[in-house]
Amino acid sequence: MNLHHFQSTLSQDQPPRDLSSALQSLWWDAKGNWTQAHALVDELETPEGMAVHAYLHRKEGEDWNADYWYKRAGRQYRRNSLNEEWKALVEGLP
Repeated sequence: MNLHHFQSTLSQDQPPRDLSSALQSLWWDAKGNWTQAHALVDELETPEGMAVHAYLHRKEGEDWNADYWYKRAGRQYRRNSLNEEWKALVEGLP
């Protein structure tokens, strides 16, 4: 997904219907709704879902929980800052 296009959808009330669950989660995260974001990936057993799940727990401050999900998903999206990681996830997820 193009980052600029994704960010332009954040002015809407709902995420675009064609987004994957992982991208919808990042959309809700950007809107400040961590609970909704987490609900979308909490039981999503895909590498993409686990990568977003890891990011959300890292953002929450639960590094031990984030590390568990990073190990399951791989660390390819983890970045030094949360903002960089969010962007990498948006751009890299289908």
